[in-house]
Parts: sequence; structure tokens; C-alpha cells
Amino acid sequence: MNEDEKYMSRCLQLAKNGYSHAAPNPMVGAVIVHHHRIIGEGYHIRCGEAHAEVNAIRSVKEPELLRESTIYVSLEPCSHYGKTPPCADLIIEKQIPRVVVGCVDPFSKVSGRGIQKLRDAGIKVTVGVLEKECLRLNRRFITFNVSKRPYITLKWAESSDGFIDLERTSGHPYSLSNPLTQMLVHKKRAENKSILVGRSTAQLDNPSLTIRSWSGNHPIRLVIDRYLSLPPHLKLFDKEVPTWIFTEKECASSSNREYIQLDFQHDILPQILEILYKRNIQSLLVEGGRILLQSFLDAGLWDEIFIEKAPALLRSGVKAPECRIQEMPEIELHFGHTFFHYEQFH
Repeated sequence: MNEDEKYMSRCLQLAKNGYSHAAPNPMVGAVIVHHHRIIGEGYHIRCGEAHAEVNAIRSVKEPELLRESTIYVSLEPCSHYGKTPPCADLIIEKQIPRVVVGCVDPFSKVSGRGIQKLRDAGIKVTVGVLEKECLRLNRRFITFNVSKRPYITLKWAESSDGFIDLERTSGHPYSLSNPLTQMLVHKKRAENKSILVGRSTAQLDNPSLTIRSWSGNHPIRLVIDRYLSLPPHLKLFDKEVPTWIFTEKECASSSNREYIQLDFQHDILPQILEILYKRNIQSLLVEGGRILLQSFLDAGLWDEIFIEKAPALLRSGVKAPECRIQEMPEIELHFGHTFFHYEQFH
């Protein structure tokens, strides 16, 4: 690892501190180095607040050293006015002579313009240091801006013989997750802006889709209910968290409950994803049931898949979705269960 890679690696460490609050902005870390010594660090803490470069520059105790320093930043400095002034302008103002950038920002208002602005000001700019790692860090932001849809994660738990539940018409679902792996499920929910289930799952399982076993923000709850047949007493309608109902009927929205009309004569998945994109919902977690998960798989609409394999044997019931993926998954063991993780972003 050379010196540029060493300091960019530190940028990535810092950037991850913004995981919970930076979205829908990207996670960004910045390090300022003077004669092989770090004199300033910062990261983008919260959407709408100062960017990583600003926080790093503010942390420097001897500002006069900036004129002899290099600033490392994991993502291209912005060149446009948003909720904060352009970071490229601040770097130019402080006369920092060299900038090392991890990767170009795919956001259309930035993409390459920040780098060009710095170069036009006579600043030496190096681009692409640990580029793969920097891109992967912000894969949700990149997918959202490049593919014009939210980053999609599919998640389910299945028995060792490939079932996700017993056959039933009512009652509670068979619990394949144990209390500790359930905590990991809630962590996954906290990492996503929205969570989607189908009508049958909402009615039979009566899930709350909140993060009771983890800290963070609850995702917006989404449910498909074409004919508005779900009973009002379900936990999804408890007003604790906003719930969006996708339906073909016209219905007035009420407190924490919004009805969104879809055309069910055509594929509804692209319609849902377009609505989420237009509403700046950057990530979507799909939790079930089988038909809904299979529809995303068959359409190739996924970025990550997490399958929790429980040791239980059900022998019959609702079959798990068919995950016909050629690539080998990452395999992890947590609390006695095996987790298979597939990822399409490279």
C-alpha cells in the first residue's frame, strides 16, 4: 500500500461513520496531510450539514499549513450549490495545492465538474485511488443516481429443507429466526429507507416492520393491497410509522397512511420503483412473501440478497423463492444460523 492508498483508506474509515445519517447524500471521508502527517480529518455527518472536506478543513489547527498540504477525499468534491456551498470552491479558496480523489461522483450535477474546476484553478488532482473500494462504499447512492431506482435488497429466512413457512390460512408465522438473528433483521431494516411486503404477508403474519431490536430510524412501510382488502386493525396501520399502500383504487390518505394508485394491468414493480425514485427513497428492503420476492428475482431487480438458513426442518409448507444465481455467495455464520449473501455491485 503506497502513501496515497494509506490516506485514502483512512478516508473510507471516516466515511463509514456517516452510515446512519448521511443518506440520501453519499458517505464521504476527508483527510488533510502536511509533510506525511495528518493535520485534519472529517466526514459527512448528516444530510444538509457540512461536507467532509469542510469538516476536515475546520479541524486544522494551523490553517496556514493548508497551502502546503494534500487533501484526500473519497468522493469527488462538489462544484454546485445545494444545501451547502461547493467544496471545490473552498479548496481553491484555501489554496490547497493537491487533491487526491477516490472516485468520480455519478451525480449529474457533480460528475467530473468538481475535478475540472480544481484543475482549472491550477490544483494538481489525482483520481482513482482505491476507486473500487470508494465506489462500493456508496453503491446505494450510485445505483440510485445511475439506475434511477432505489437500491434493492431481498431478504428471507428459510428452513434447512427450503421452506419459509408452514401452509396456513391464519395464525402466526413459523419463526425461523432466533432472537439474536432477529436482531440482525432489524439492523437490516434500520439500514434501509423503505420496506415492502405483499398483501398475504401483511394479513397472515401481521408484521409491524419496525426496528424494535435495533437503534435507528424506522423504514417507511410499503404494502401492496390491490383491492384494499386488508383489515384496519393490522400493525401496519398502527400510525407508529408512515405506511404507503399501493392499490388500484382511489382512496383519500389519512394520518401516517398514504394510498398510491397503480395500474395493475401492467407490471407494478417498475411503477413502484419509479414512485420511490421520484420521492427520493434511495433504498428498498423486500421482506416477502414468496410471490413478491420471486417476482423481483425473476425480473432481475435486486442488488443484494440475504438468505438466513435455519437448522429447522419443516418438511412441507411454503417453498422458499428460487434463487438461480450462478455466482458463489459470501457465507457467514451468526448465532447458529448460516447466512448467504449475494451482491451484484462490482
